[in-house]
Amino acid sequence: MPNYFADYDTTVHFITEEELQREHSGIPHGGFVIQSGRTGWNLEHNHVIEYSLKLDSNPEFTACVLVAFARAAYRLGKEGQSGCKTAFDIAPAYLSAKSAEELRAHML
Repeated sequence: MPNYFADYDTTVHFITEEELQREHSGIPHGGFVIQSGRTGWNLEHNHVIEYSLKLDSNPEFTACVLVAFARAAYRLGKEGQSGCKTAFDIAPAYLSAKSAEELRAHML
């Protein structure tokens, strides 16, 4: 969504951890994304994939995602990689706190 905040006067307010817990924790969120496509020589096969999200706390989930991508940036940096990356450029193994061995043993 290019320029998502372009028409908004956006102000950032810093708050204490106590205020965050008291006033802003536990904000639920959810939604669905449905994607369809066709494959085959003559596009004869139809496919649908559905993703759903049900969060007890959107702020906590968002924080976890940010930490996971910070972990990935650290790991990529240790490999000598640099430059701009999108979420599509980052392999899931870079995001997980588990080792490659643990991921293979428990998630495959």
